[in-house]
Amino acid sequence: MAKPDWEAIETAYRAGVMSLREIASHHGISEGAIRKRAKRDDWSRDLNARIQQKADDLVRKQEVRKTVRTKTELTERVLIEATAEVIASVRMEHRGDIRRARELTNTLFDELGAQCADVGALEQLGDIMLAPDDKGRDRLNETYQKVISLPSRVKSLKDLSDSLKTLIGLEREAWSIGAVSEPEKTPLPGKNTDLTTDQAAELYKKMMS
Repeated sequence: MAKPDWEAIETAYRAGVMSLREIASHHGISEGAIRKRAKRDDWSRDLNARIQQKADDLVRKQEVRKTVRTKTELTERVLIEATAEVIASVRMEHRGDIRRARELTNTLFDELGAQCADVGALEQLGDIMLAPDDKGRDRLNETYQKVISLPSRVKSLKDLSDSLKTLIGLEREAWSIGAVSEPEKTPLPGKNTDLTTDQAAELYKKMMS
């Protein structure tokens, strides 16, 4: 028969968690033998209170960790929602600004179209307003003629087209629309990548003839 593990028995006895009967049954000895050894070696069941206190501390720490974790998750959720609302507000403002800018650009296109539709009337108006000075010059009318001239209209068309292209890009970005590959362009005979105003005017004449 194996000898009892008195060190383990003493530990269990002093812990005070298991009853004397449970300790005896677990180690295969009698309760009387345990009482006898405990009396001889002056064992005391003085650790039970400390063990219970430690257990209570562990429970409290677990509860604290759980509470802190919950508060952290709540704080993160609030932060995410607040940040998302700010970003959404900025995006909506950008979309509104882009929409207004595009409407204004389209209005300018309409005005340019109306100007190009009746250039003759504009030229007649310039003749009516002609008021040369004593040197035979009318600087105001000269400025007016430059404004309604073909190169000026072509330049306005080019500037408006560039503005519209920029606005379309901003609009697609604001609405998270994926980039679309541009179709391959066939260059016109003799056309440069960057036209001067005079070159654009000449090209415009050829297209309209």
